[in-house]
Amino acid sequence: MSPFTDQAIGVFDSGIGGLTVVRALMERLPFENIIYFGDTARVPYGIKSVETINRYALQITEFLLRKNVKLLIVACNTMAAVAYQAIRDLSPVPVLEVIGAGAAEAAAKTVNRTIGVIGTPATINSNAYARAIHRLDRDIRIFSQSCPLFVPLVEEGWLDHEATRLTAAEYLKPVLAEDIDTLVLGCTHYPLLKPLLADIVGPGVRLIDSAEAMAEQTADLIAAKKLENASGDPAQYLYCISDVPYRFQTIGERFLGRTLSCVETVRL
Repeated sequence: MSPFTDQAIGVFDSGIGGLTVVRALMERLPFENIIYFGDTARVPYGIKSVETINRYALQITEFLLRKNVKLLIVACNTMAAVAYQAIRDLSPVPVLEVIGAGAAEAAAKTVNRTIGVIGTPATINSNAYARAIHRLDRDIRIFSQSCPLFVPLVEEGWLDHEATRLTAAEYLKPVLAEDIDTLVLGCTHYPLLKPLLADIVGPGVRLIDSAEAMAEQTADLIAAKKLENASGDPAQYLYCISDVPYRFQTIGERFLGRTLSCVETVRL
């Protein structure tokens, strides 16, 4: 057994939304150690320039590589859309990202080959999901919608609030008018809205949770490259953040679905 396989999986996000990916990884790979970095001091990324997003992403990548992680996961859709190539060029270890995982599952699950994608302005404007899906099937029709209010509504805890329901119905109206049968939740905050979104779109539309798709892709890669942690020790989790925002513990535990312990504040 190589000691390298005991090293942690590094997961990073622009804030705390990526904890939905950590939660999915914990459930799918319960014996793997995880180090999470959330750039809570500089969130949101979705409205920043491409140059700024790239600079931040590379700083976080360097931080996690110094922690000797065996695999990097870009949990932030915005960073994946804008900075994935730069991250991959810098990293000596494998790099996975949520857009590729979500796109693959959406392309596999659609029946009428008509897919909706919702995300932050930066993710939608990058057209990254459309490109990723079209690499798999050029005949799939894709309809994208920016939903900038979802992130603050989720962080406010308004997961089933009437204001959130009205906002979601308004955002989804043009996408649903295109007869989609699959909807990609293209932001790590959005899985917390799954019950509300499922109610709005109805049973005829399948929701693609890129956090769950990411966990499956990670499990496949770890098995293929024989990187499983076989130490037999209980998994260890470390959460690194660049600031402690208001109500961080409450919001973080909502995303993670469990107690948020071992939190460190770090400066990049």
